[in-house]
Amino acid sequence: MQTCSCEMQSLARLQQVSSFVRSYSAAVRQRRCPAGPAGQWAATGRRSLAAAASAGPDELVITRPDDWHLHVRDGAGLASVVPHTAATYGRAIIMPNLVPPVTSAAAASAYRDRVLAAVPSSLSHTFTPLMTCYLTDNTQPEEVHRAKEAGVVAFKLYPAGATTNSDSGVTDWRKCLPTLRAMAEAGVLLLVHGEVTDPEVDFFDREKVFIQTKLKPLLDEVPELRVVIEHITTADAAEFVAAAPANVAASITPQHILLNRNALFVGGLRPHAFCLPILKREEHRRAVAAAATSGSPKFFLGTDSAPHPKHAKESACGCAGLFSAPVALALYAHAFEEAGALQHLEAFASFNGPDFYGLPRNTDKVTLRRQPWTVPASYEFGDAEVVPMWAGQECPWTVVA
Repeated sequence: MQTCSCEMQSLARLQQVSSFVRSYSAAVRQRRCPAGPAGQWAATGRRSLAAAASAGPDELVITRPDDWHLHVRDGAGLASVVPHTAATYGRAIIMPNLVPPVTSAAAASAYRDRVLAAVPSSLSHTFTPLMTCYLTDNTQPEEVHRAKEAGVVAFKLYPAGATTNSDSGVTDWRKCLPTLRAMAEAGVLLLVHGEVTDPEVDFFDREKVFIQTKLKPLLDEVPELRVVIEHITTADAAEFVAAAPANVAASITPQHILLNRNALFVGGLRPHAFCLPILKREEHRRAVAAAATSGSPKFFLGTDSAPHPKHAKESACGCAGLFSAPVALALYAHAFEEAGALQHLEAFASFNGPDFYGLPRNTDKVTLRRQPWTVPASYEFGDAEVVPMWAGQECPWTVVA
């Protein structure tokens, strides 16, 4: 079969990106990949803010971005955190791992109503929550069609026990095969938390092993399924996505671009840097940063902002998750500038996600200004407080409109 010139160009570009990610170790030594500030959020050395300020523009105007991975919880906590996202983003993929989980179209519609009720009236015309359903061993193909009719855009695959509120997750993807095929036929995406939970697997290798033993066989079985590997954290995942067919993409968080696992132990144990997937070695951070800032359409913004009350993080068995909604876009701008790739920020934040999901791009704009500010120590979270990513540290960029 003859391949059209545009397809050949697209394939060539993906091959170039794949080659770039494979050789990331040499490439990032020539680039200024971000490393975070000193203090609680430290990863490695970095340029000073003054040096960064002299290297780029003082203002960026980009198409309004979307957040393709967001946790807003429920109840009073939901009402506290939704406004932070609605102020900046046009849309957000709302994660379904509540207690009980959002497993049906009816539950997703009810959850959408609760999210919309938390959007300030001044922002209701600009923000749209995009709902997902929680995939279980017992999800039936008929539920996929009901979800599609209800406007649900994706199902989320949590391996059972992999992260917060994932006990009802999938124990074996083969049990879901008829449902996965129904999703492919209906054009409903599969979002994947890409980690195995086998206790024999080293905690820091869970993503790599998942790709090799779970995801590759799944894609071989249902090759037409559109899949997002969420919050990738390793060179293995970055390379896999870059080399995969066009129906496979990945979201990337600010923490996995900016922080390595040293951030968990700077001056003591740092519970507010604990997330799942866990932060990895510096070589993996650099690979993820290189993928995000490469300009490839296969990688896009997904904050994985995941609020927990401060007391639940600072406990004997602390919760996993970083609350980044108020600061994420400014930190992405910081990361892209440190990588010398501000020209790719708009595509990563505003174009690649909707293009992959088959949705129109937003038409309005947001403005970022080089205006340093100190991230607050905490924000309100229902009747508690939540500590944000970068708390107490200076961020060089501010979202002003």
